[in-house]
Amino acid sequence: MQDLAWGGATEIAAAVAAGTVSARAVTDAALDRIAARDGALGAFTDVTAERARARAASVDTDRAAGRALGPLAGVPFAVKNLFDVAGLPTRAGSAINRTRAPARRDSVLVERLERAGAVLVGALNMGEYAYDFTGENWHDGPSRNPHDTTRMSGGSSGGSGAAVAGGLVPLALGSDTNGSIRVPASLCGLFGLKPTFGRLPRSGSFPFVASLDHLGPLARNVADLACAYDAMQGPDASDPGCAARAAEPVAGRLGAGIGGLRVARAGGYFRMGLTGEAEAAVAAVCAALDVAREVELPEAARARAAAYLITATEGAALHLGRLQRQAAAFDPDVRDRLIAGAMVPAAVVAQAQKFRRWYRDAVLAVFAGVDAVIAPATPCAAPLLGQKTFLLDGVELPVRANMGLYTQPISFIGLPVVAVPVAGALPIGVQVIASPWREDVALRIAAHLEAMGVARAQRPEGW
Repeated sequence: MQDLAWGGATEIAAAVAAGTVSARAVTDAALDRIAARDGALGAFTDVTAERARARAASVDTDRAAGRALGPLAGVPFAVKNLFDVAGLPTRAGSAINRTRAPARRDSVLVERLERAGAVLVGALNMGEYAYDFTGENWHDGPSRNPHDTTRMSGGSSGGSGAAVAGGLVPLALGSDTNGSIRVPASLCGLFGLKPTFGRLPRSGSFPFVASLDHLGPLARNVADLACAYDAMQGPDASDPGCAARAAEPVAGRLGAGIGGLRVARAGGYFRMGLTGEAEAAVAAVCAALDVAREVELPEAARARAAAYLITATEGAALHLGRLQRQAAAFDPDVRDRLIAGAMVPAAVVAQAQKFRRWYRDAVLAVFAGVDAVIAPATPCAAPLLGQKTFLLDGVELPVRANMGLYTQPISFIGLPVVAVPVAGALPIGVQVIASPWREDVALRIAAHLEAMGVARAQRPEGW
């Protein structure tokens, strides 16, 4: 392989299996690039170089001995620092957590990726306690967008987006409560998968909102996204939110095309307030898929409001002790929103949960007539670092609260989504939303768009 930094995960694994390149060479190249380039991006908070080299050597030993290699053999990857990594304190983007004892074992998803042959090279920057859409960490500094380092990478999985878009690793894991995989995927120009709620186990990750938290991968192409997703699937009894559902591999079905799939565009709420670049991206995707139908997800605005309530109150309950003892150690924006969540009356939360059940049933009724729905991922391309507000339909809105305008009504009821990147002066993403457990449908559509050249992760200039 001529360019290890920009090789895809499946491409790297094939080369390692064939003996064209060693896993150690791939790992060394990734570590060298992190050392040379991450200072400009702020993507990594921890680099696990010694561990990575030992793991790569193990992969090379297995190949030399003729043992079967996994589908991600020798592929470097990194994880948002809310995933447990043995030997590291699980920061979750906070100052408070770094005094915790180091994790004694890896999170389940890290274990599963390494079982597939992948090589962990480090932990990634994130918004504090995952309550963020910007990628700007109060304690560690911002993770920067490789397409323009004066701009946001998106949050809260900002380091994951920056590391993959900047060519530091081909794969990264993030978490998505209200949009924290899809927002960085959109702003950084990547493919990102938020699976069905309960599809991937969260064991060994620091929680935010247990009833909304999802984990998933970001990558520069659909094949890599699907391969990582397949390696991580399967039930796990240690996560009570994980479904007792057997793995349903999707990588072998990416080439099945979209024949027979019923695809519609989300109207109503999802057409309101789009900037020109967001509208153009959705229109390009819909044109490529020959979408002629529009559907409305009923009460999506109310769903977003209810998601905010549940996020604030569950997050506040989780952090109440820390707020009481160490309030000054929080990012002030995070602290103030959590304190506000702690003061929401229980009756209001109960009403939000009741609405949530109604909304899920109403949206699933829409999906009885369609297989996938296309919607914007973010209302605009990446804002500038430090930018507090942006204009939407002539109204000045806070950036930090509103980059998830179009993602929150979807994760609120746990639907699977693939964010696909549409190239431009700055990239921007589009959501491909499917019904529960139909990640294969969303990934097939994403693969079709990628094959047509409509969805693609462009290499940032100078990287």
